[in-house]
Amino acid sequence: MEAVLGQVEQLPALLAVSRSALVRDWDPLTLDRALEWARYFQHLHDRFRTRPRLREALARRLRRGQPGPPLGFPHLGRCPQLLGLALLENRALPPAACRRLLRSLLQPPGAEAGPRPRSLLQPPGAEAGPGPRSLLQPPGAEAGPGPRSLALLARRKAASRLLALPCGPPRPPAGLEPQVRAEAQLLLGRLREEERQEAEPAGGAAGRLRWLPGALEQLPQPRAFEVVAAALLLLRQGNGAEQAGGGGRDGSGLDESQASGAEDGCVPGPLLSWLLGNLERFSAFCLFLPGSLLASLAGHYSQLSRPYLDLLIGWGSHLLYDPLQGQWVKSCPEEAGLAWEELRERFSCLCQDSALLRGQTQAALKLLKARDGDFKVCGLSVWTDLLMEVEESLRKEAER
Repeated sequence: MEAVLGQVEQLPALLAVSRSALVRDWDPLTLDRALEWARYFQHLHDRFRTRPRLREALARRLRRGQPGPPLGFPHLGRCPQLLGLALLENRALPPAACRRLLRSLLQPPGAEAGPRPRSLLQPPGAEAGPGPRSLLQPPGAEAGPGPRSLALLARRKAASRLLALPCGPPRPPAGLEPQVRAEAQLLLGRLREEERQEAEPAGGAAGRLRWLPGALEQLPQPRAFEVVAAALLLLRQGNGAEQAGGGGRDGSGLDESQASGAEDGCVPGPLLSWLLGNLERFSAFCLFLPGSLLASLAGHYSQLSRPYLDLLIGWGSHLLYDPLQGQWVKSCPEEAGLAWEELRERFSCLCQDSALLRGQTQAALKLLKARDGDFKVCGLSVWTDLLMEVEESLRKEAER
């Protein structure tokens, strides 16, 4: 049973990887292994859902060391759907793996699922070899998830992607929840109203800053971060639409908040001041949001780019190389910060958003590498290793 608990403990890592840029290196074989693990977790749910003590043991193991909203036992039963949806929404998934994913989701009942992998994070191209049949799986039991639900999921996702194809000026991100978007639009509406009413810009900014912190701090911190990020994204998209030429007069479908966001450039100021005015708050903001979104915001709002880069550098300086594990680890696991894989992904995202941000990021890493001894081999300087990873990622991107 301890082996099963250890396997279940890897589910958060599987879902986290499926949402990250790391899937850009997945080939169809790696994708098959991930889907096979998802089906295995679903089988565990079906096997133990009527056994309360084992359910509680699995739920405790899922919650262990899990940042953010913890996973629970019911997530095991939805694991194929959760993994499939995360991969369908991840643009970093290579075309070959994406095609295999769609075929897997639409496969008929009884289709062969392939061998079970040895490790969730087994690198692409490694042979997985057929493993022994699980003792928990009864003879003749099907390992695959319900094909109807997955087929419906795939069709709905494909339809939403087709409907979301741009036919005019840029739109807000498709992943923006309606409630978060509505709250962000209300916040922007009040900021714009005060911007129009105040005769003196300085006085208007001071007035906004008096009520804005209290209004945002009434929300739970994750929701406040989502609302602020959504507001900044709506302003960014509004500016992009204006630059595309057309505003909201040509029937393009832009809502009023986006169109007016291009007119008043002072509106982001109070939101950015609230974020940057408290280092602990800004650090929590950057830990909560995904790297691709933060890179997009940093590429558009210059006030964010340097503080965000400094924060990543601060987190990287707390990593130590563990020769037994052969990787960089946090010097104090309990303190806030990013693990090596997450930090590498954040730096890679910064280098893929804009040429200016890529130049700033590479220049900072090269300077830190030189100060650290300008080593050319891995394992001696975290900055050397990060720079090598970033340059390798850019090289792969250029070859596609």
